[in-house]
Amino acid sequence: MNEYGPDLFKGTATYYSEYRPQYPSSLIRFLIHKFSLNGEGRLLDLGCGTGQLALRFSDWFEEILGVDTEQEMLDEAIRLSNNYRVDNFRWLQGRAEELANDWGSLRLTIMAKAFHWMDRESILEILYHSLEDNGGIAVIDTFNQQQEPLAWQLKVNEVIKYWLGDERIAGKSTYKHPQERHENVIMRSSFAHVERHVLPSYSITWTVDSIIGNLYSTSYATRRLFGGNIDRFENDMKSALLEIEPMGIFTEELSVSVITAFKREVNLR
Repeated sequence: MNEYGPDLFKGTATYYSEYRPQYPSSLIRFLIHKFSLNGEGRLLDLGCGTGQLALRFSDWFEEILGVDTEQEMLDEAIRLSNNYRVDNFRWLQGRAEELANDWGSLRLTIMAKAFHWMDRESILEILYHSLEDNGGIAVIDTFNQQQEPLAWQLKVNEVIKYWLGDERIAGKSTYKHPQERHENVIMRSSFAHVERHVLPSYSITWTVDSIIGNLYSTSYATRRLFGGNIDRFENDMKSALLEIEPMGIFTEELSVSVITAFKREVNLR
C-alpha cells in the first residue's frame, strides 16, 4: 500500500462502518466449518478496516487481532467493540511487516477486500510463518469480473467520472488492480490446498443516501476529493439515480468468494 501513501482511506471511517454492506451469515458459518473453529486460538483480520467482520467472530477465538494502516479506521473499530462489550480484541495500527513479531501464533488470518492493496508474496510468507500448524488463511471478496454492472451502477460510475476523472484515484496515485489472480499467487507460496469457494448470492437494498454514503467509504470517491463541489456532486448523483428509479430504491445481487489455504496438507477438507 506504500505507493498509494498514508491517506488512502483518510476521512472514510464513519462512512465505512455505516454504509459498507455486511457480509452474510453464510460466510461466518462457512469459515467456522472450514477451519474447525472451536473458541481456541487467535484470529488475525489483516486490513480490518472498522472491524465489523472481525467482531462477528468474538465467540470463536480466545483473542482477535485487527490490523490496519489507518488509525481512524481503528478508532471506529474500538468504538464498535466497546459498544458490543467484547474484550478479547486488540486493534493494532501499522503494516504486517512491522507487527508480525508482536502478534504471536495465529489459528486463522482473514483478509476481506484488502489483499489487493498488499505486497501479496511477502504477506503470504509472513502469514505462513505466523500460523499454527493447523492454521490457514481466507481471502474474501465480492468482486466478480463476469457480473455485468446494473443500469444504476453504470450511472453512478458515469457521475463519478464526470467529477473525478476517468482514472480511479487511490491516495497519491491511481489504482492498478493486480494482473495475477489471488489464488495463483497463493498457489506459488508455501501454502497447501488452495481452493476458491463461491457462496450463495444474497440481495442488498440501496437508497440514494446509502449509495452516496458507500461512495464516501471508498478510496476513490472519499468526500475530500470533491473539495468545494460536494453539494453539486450530491445533487448530480441524486438526480441521475432518481431519473433511473423515481422511488429511490435499488437492489444488487452479491456473491462472496473465499479463497482458503492451509499451512499443512494434513488439513485437507
